[in-house]
Amino acid sequence: MHLLVTGASGWIGSAVVPELLAAGHAVTGLARSDASATALEGAGAAVVRGSLDDLDVLEATAREADGVVHLAFKHEQAFTGDFPAAAAADREAIGAFGRALRGTGRPLVIASGTATLTPGAVRTEEDRPDAGDGAGERVRSEQAVLALADEGVRSVSLRLPPTVHGEGDNGFIAMVVGVARDRGVSAYVGDGTQRWPAVHRLDVAQLFRLAVEDAPAATVLHGVGEEGVALGDVAAAIGRQLDVPARGLAPDDAAAHFGPFLGAFLARDVPASSARTRQLLGWTPTHPTLLEDLDAGHYTRG
Repeated sequence: MHLLVTGASGWIGSAVVPELLAAGHAVTGLARSDASATALEGAGAAVVRGSLDDLDVLEATAREADGVVHLAFKHEQAFTGDFPAAAAADREAIGAFGRALRGTGRPLVIASGTATLTPGAVRTEEDRPDAGDGAGERVRSEQAVLALADEGVRSVSLRLPPTVHGEGDNGFIAMVVGVARDRGVSAYVGDGTQRWPAVHRLDVAQLFRLAVEDAPAATVLHGVGEEGVALGDVAAAIGRQLDVPARGLAPDDAAAHFGPFLGAFLARDVPASSARTRQLLGWTPTHPTLLEDLDAGHYTRG
């Protein structure tokens, strides 16, 4: 297949593109910058210049493709306080892809998240969260893509855990490491029993390929390698690497220590299962676990 990939030079996209190419697919990657274009060309992909705001470009390029893997998201806008606007831009892009692929039976696979699911119990692919304020706005993107199945699009939502880890990751775990280094203590919220699912980025890259090749329409997948890693264990691993103590914080102190967004997120217990995904697509994660990556020093060197 000839596939359009957005976010193709990002943390996940830079693993998905080689996975697709190695399987014999052709890839056109969306690039906002010269650096991204150069990276994609170096990987063996074609390039279309543009951003998520260029809806005409997205629609025209998708119309010429055999399918779309949509990984891009306006993370900078989201993290600076305007998550609803970032989520709205995401839905506009999905709409453009839907117009291009309507009636073709071609795949549209988007990245979504497990963290929007109700906390406190192991959630599955069958769980359907409600859209709401804040990060819940992104749930509407999943709802929009699944609805495209009724319009002849093989639409798939691949939910990612809070941490897609590996050497070079600059996401949430790297942020937690940065706070521990700056403050001289590796902290966790409460008793540290909160669980986050996790996956290695190379494992989830394979899952995106399997999804675009074989997942049925209106499918929700969980890109979860580990059902739930206790955040107290994560803090202990970080403490070992940085040679600082690991210590629990009262929930009321988390915002002051980590910042309001990260402090609230680290208090959430959001485990998730991928049993249905594994059975459906024969996916078996094989790469290191989150604690193995931490113990290898990938997050604490330098």
